[in-house]
Amino acid sequence: MKKLLFVFLLLNIAYAQNKKEITLEDIFKKSTFVAKERQGLRSLKDGKTYVSIEKDSITGQQYVARNRYEDGKMVDVLFREVDLKFKDSLLPISTDLSEDESKVLLSKDEEPIYRHSFRANYFVYDLKSKRVMEVSTGGKQMYGTLSPDGTKVAFVRDNNLFITDLIMGNEYQITHDGLLNHIINGGADWVYEEEFSFARAFFWSPDSKKIAYYRFDESEVPEFDLAVYDKLYPTTYRYKYPKAGESNSMVRIQVYDLSSQVTQIMDIGSNTDQYIPRIKWTAVPNSLCILRMNRHQNKLDYLLADIATGQTKVILTRESKQYLDINDDLTFLRNKNQFVLTSDSDGYNHLYLYGMDGKLIQQITKGSWEITQLYGIDEKTGRVYYQSTENSPLRRDVYEIQLDGSHKKRLSTTEGTTSATFSTDFSYYILNQSDHSTPPHSALYMRSGKLIRMLEDNWALQKLISDYLLSPTELFEMTTSTGVTLNGYMIRPADFDASKKYPVLMYVYGGPGSQQVVDSWSGARNLWFNYLAQKGYIIACVDNRGTGFRGSAFKKETYKELGKYETIDQIEVAKWLAQKNYVDPARIGIWGWSFGGYLSSLCITKGADVFSMAIAVAPVTSWRYYDSIYTERYLQTPQENPVGYDENSPIHFADKLKGKFLLVHGTADDNVHFQNSVLFSEALIQANKSFEQAYYPNKNHGIYGGNTRLHLYQKMTDFILRNL
Repeated sequence: MKKLLFVFLLLNIAYAQNKKEITLEDIFKKSTFVAKERQGLRSLKDGKTYVSIEKDSITGQQYVARNRYEDGKMVDVLFREVDLKFKDSLLPISTDLSEDESKVLLSKDEEPIYRHSFRANYFVYDLKSKRVMEVSTGGKQMYGTLSPDGTKVAFVRDNNLFITDLIMGNEYQITHDGLLNHIINGGADWVYEEEFSFARAFFWSPDSKKIAYYRFDESEVPEFDLAVYDKLYPTTYRYKYPKAGESNSMVRIQVYDLSSQVTQIMDIGSNTDQYIPRIKWTAVPNSLCILRMNRHQNKLDYLLADIATGQTKVILTRESKQYLDINDDLTFLRNKNQFVLTSDSDGYNHLYLYGMDGKLIQQITKGSWEITQLYGIDEKTGRVYYQSTENSPLRRDVYEIQLDGSHKKRLSTTEGTTSATFSTDFSYYILNQSDHSTPPHSALYMRSGKLIRMLEDNWALQKLISDYLLSPTELFEMTTSTGVTLNGYMIRPADFDASKKYPVLMYVYGGPGSQQVVDSWSGARNLWFNYLAQKGYIIACVDNRGTGFRGSAFKKETYKELGKYETIDQIEVAKWLAQKNYVDPARIGIWGWSFGGYLSSLCITKGADVFSMAIAVAPVTSWRYYDSIYTERYLQTPQENPVGYDENSPIHFADKLKGKFLLVHGTADDNVHFQNSVLFSEALIQANKSFEQAYYPNKNHGIYGGNTRLHLYQKMTDFILRNL
């Protein structure tokens, strides 16, 4: 037996020696392991054809083709790259078709602003006349959007809303009171864009005759200054940022009638200290649905507005003892009598069918699992298509079900994580599938479930990966001292020997509703973990209480005490790992970014006797410094809950630091301000604690651009190799 074991170890060593090692340049500079994806695939309204961006094998030029789903054969070429010429300049190709499929919206010279917003020069290509039209000559625009009938483009410039009539060729201005850092028409303010996840704040009516839009009055919102180190004397970027407990924008919803040129204000109540997280046109003509939420974000009203008068009525109210989440699953059926939404009212996120009077007709899905995405509803057949965690919170599967909750059918064909894209009439669908060890692959299916063809198998990447020294990702569960089961994954060195002692680096994000432990291809970060495994480290990641997809009770346990239970759980995980025979208990470190940087900062202070090293990238260090919508959703205001803010702020535990600590931040972080790291640094200095810090000039929350990402990961790698 000993001889066989010796032979096995020799074979294992020989196997490892024949494999290539990953380099940081492979991951962050050369993009050696980037998976291919089919780009520009878009279903046309007939449901039987789609458009895709292709490349001519001879000339190398791109073109947009219309193809049949049934056999993948090209029907015709809609336009070519050379057709998109304007003033001797070729415009970037696009498949952003108008709803009537007569025009294509193009953009050039895009200039990023925040997470979702950007400025650009917009153009429209007319498929019939083969002509390119410039949307505006008055300067860059934002949120260019074609009307459903393809005759107009709406956009925002200088905080005002404009329309360009493509038939008449004229541009006209709808609003005139837009003013930087005061009034915004048709665009979201910073905190709505970041926390409610939308930047364009205007919406064409289905008949193209009206535009509903937001008007933000941010005059009373405090300003924040970002220093930009770009000139002899640094400049200042000033914008409105409502921190927890401070004044928010006052929001109005208005509807502009293009024929009468009259703007009608919708009645959203007299309370100005509230949120309007969504508006959506219903299937009923001249009826707009407005979602109204209180500042505590635990009460959500669904209002129906008569746009002719502005009068509204509440048809449905949802409430929670903690908070409610906002998503885009609200769907109004074309029968004009019903709508579908997702809600966690029974403790798990599920689909519900309501009448237009707000009365519940049917809970469509049930069970101790969650709907994670609603793909659409085929009203002809009564089928609903969605993604869920029914098999496991670590996996995703695609299903169909009838509106009455019957005839549920799983469409996924493999284990792991599956997402889907459906043709407009739901007669075809594409499944995109991956798991921890398998890069994404996509295939086309008929409604019946019959496989038509593979679209992308990433076989070249799969083969490339097989040449490298990669370790499998092992999923596991651990139970805390209070009986809570937590999900985790582990990556061990390829030549792992259970008789040896290894250092452990834990990775954490851990924010409300998030998830890191999921069976899917995870790209660059996972490859970096494999790089560290090559250096002899075990990587471990566990989703603490407060994370998502395990029901409301698990997710909302951290309410009003953000950081408390998350830190307790991560410390328990470290202690659990320390008991393993193959772990060196004196060499356990932790790192995280953003909310993860917040938790790693708490772990190295509150858990100073457990963790010997930590890295915090762009961390929140006091929730008093973070924005109103996110922070108050989980903590209420600092005026109402000062203990919840201060008892879990790393700043107040700086004197407990014992281990090695690296603090990293971008100086132009508009999201988690550099202020967080500056003031944590000051607390550590005053506590006479030794630590290292790195700042990245003029970099935002993502800390990227040029050589930045490679430099950051090289710095973190060097710190880990020296200190863990």
